[in-house]
Amino acid sequence: MKVTVVGAGNVGATVANVVALKKFAREVVLIDIKEGVSEGKAMDMMQCSHALNFDTTVKGVTNDYSATANSDVVVVTSGLPRKPGMTREELVGVNAKIVKSVVEQALKHSPNAIFIIISNPMDAMTYLALKSTGLPRNRVIGMGGMLDSSRFRYYLSEALNAAGHPATPSDVDGMVIGGHNDKTMVPLVSIATLRGIPVTQLLSKEVLADVVQKTKVGGATLTGLLGTSAWYAPGASAATLVEAIALDSKKVIPCCVYLEGEYGEKELCVGVPIVLGKDGFEKVVDVKLEGEEKAKFDESVEAARAVNAQLGDALK
Repeated sequence: MKVTVVGAGNVGATVANVVALKKFAREVVLIDIKEGVSEGKAMDMMQCSHALNFDTTVKGVTNDYSATANSDVVVVTSGLPRKPGMTREELVGVNAKIVKSVVEQALKHSPNAIFIIISNPMDAMTYLALKSTGLPRNRVIGMGGMLDSSRFRYYLSEALNAAGHPATPSDVDGMVIGGHNDKTMVPLVSIATLRGIPVTQLLSKEVLADVVQKTKVGGATLTGLLGTSAWYAPGASAATLVEAIALDSKKVIPCCVYLEGEYGEKELCVGVPIVLGKDGFEKVVDVKLEGEEKAKFDESVEAARAVNAQLGDALK
């Protein structure tokens, strides 16, 4: 498998590095507009290959999309990152132009590629990538749900430990759906478990409400601490999606995809659980939503539509 990662910043470089470490790809191409950055980071990674025992070739190029030709998967991280105090939605105008250009250039050289979108605001950028290219919906996937679910599991494990239930994030199953949005993403408390035990049996409603709120602002929390967007978890999340495609794993992973009636919604991209395999996403998994979680999902959908409305001329 050949993988292209567009954008050699913190997130893009982490995607490339994790893909190489996972050993399923033949080649990773890291491309950026800034002279020398991709080349330097790729060289640095390749100098780890003996010590870390991987054979994947990592190649860095500056704005040369011909080097990305015949990629099976293209991961798009391009665009401005958040700064402290910024919402993802504030990036819509500037990042729309960047993402549209990047996807179009990559597609010219890799017409059969599956695209994974990380750039913010991620739901709108996924929608833009799909609509501007006319690609089938299975080949354009937004990464946000995977990342938000990882943060949900982390905060659940912290709360469980504090309540006397030893847990690591890998012991916890939990899923976040809806938009990749600080206010309206929907952590599904009702189906979250610790090694099969519902967390609702282990944690109080007040503690669970705190976990939900921390999950929603998980990205903003890290931006405040780091001074820029996080990169380890976003990069690893995207690499996990690439791996599921490469291995045709049929894993169920929450991702941002275009809905055609599922969950009663059409004409937008938003986070829902999907089955992921060699052709991209194969189907949407229907989770029955009730009560407050259904209301929160509907609210999240409307927020995603509102951001899409700001895309304007970028959709033409």
